[in-house]
Amino acid sequence: MLYSSGTTGRPKGIKYTLPREPVGSMPGQMMLLTAVFGMDENAVYLSPAPLYHSAPLFYCMSTTRLGGTVVCMEHFDPEEALRLIERHRVTHSQWVPTMFVRMLKLPAEVRARYDLSSHRCAIHAAAPCPVEVKRQMIEWWGPIIEEYYSATEGMGATYINSHDWLAHPGSVGRTLLAPIHILDEDGNELPPGQVGTVWFEPATGRPGFEYHKDEAKTRESFDDRGWATVGDMGYLDEEGFLYLTDRRTFMIVSGGVNIYPQEAENVLVTHPKVFDVAVFGIPDPEMGEKVHAVVQPMDMADAGPALERELIEFCRSKLAHYKCPRSVDFEAELPRQPTGKLYKRLLRDRYWGDSTSRIV
Repeated sequence: MLYSSGTTGRPKGIKYTLPREPVGSMPGQMMLLTAVFGMDENAVYLSPAPLYHSAPLFYCMSTTRLGGTVVCMEHFDPEEALRLIERHRVTHSQWVPTMFVRMLKLPAEVRARYDLSSHRCAIHAAAPCPVEVKRQMIEWWGPIIEEYYSATEGMGATYINSHDWLAHPGSVGRTLLAPIHILDEDGNELPPGQVGTVWFEPATGRPGFEYHKDEAKTRESFDDRGWATVGDMGYLDEEGFLYLTDRRTFMIVSGGVNIYPQEAENVLVTHPKVFDVAVFGIPDPEMGEKVHAVVQPMDMADAGPALERELIEFCRSKLAHYKCPRSVDFEAELPRQPTGKLYKRLLRDRYWGDSTSRIV
């Protein structure tokens, strides 16, 4: 039994309905690895993330079962990852966007130092990737970057390759399994382009799931049609490509306007003086909530009012003003998991306290 990451609340144990297939049957997920990503006994797979996370665990086990080779990092270091690709002639890898950001912030001469020619498939998932970050990665590594969107619960999945992404920047792809639906708060289906909660129809042959010792949370994750959600917000375009806006629990409501903090995070993380950033709502007596950022600068010596003003203006040059932080605090390090996922709720709780935060 695997647990969710706990980025929006307490980690939840996820119990699958076992398919009861004959011993030795290849799981459907492994078929996707071979059909979509071309993994086989010749694959050399680099895992820069810890194995208690569902995706690295599954990919390492599957690579081994296929007869390939796994190169598993004990902890992520951006230059060390490049060195390992060269040393072991890595063919496949899997990343989270934070790792892309860390590698892109290496000096140009360091990035050019390593031979990455063996690398033919760089998979990423776990969090939406800022458009500019992914564009730079494709320019650096070539059109080998492939993305999927799913969750440990396994109720559905999407996929997009580099070529389709360049035509649909920001998308996480089209469904690999059953249809996707975007619903409003009342369960009504929304048309293309309108943001709502992402729901997946059950896919044939996919195991069901329940949350361990949490019947209420399990019920909340399904509707009366059997569709399932983890609470992500997004929209579909006319061609069925899915775009994620943020987690429902992270949405900011300021003066009655819904704001998705991921947009500001995606902008601020590209600033050369920013190493890491989290954006969320904090209490405001007039607006209910206001947009706030906590930034880990490249150099803590830069932290202060001047950099705060610079970052707010930088964000406003890219986004509508109401989407941008009205204030910025600085931290020497943000609370990220070794998987790269941000514990945003720990930051929010400092401002909201135990009883007023909307995160559950």
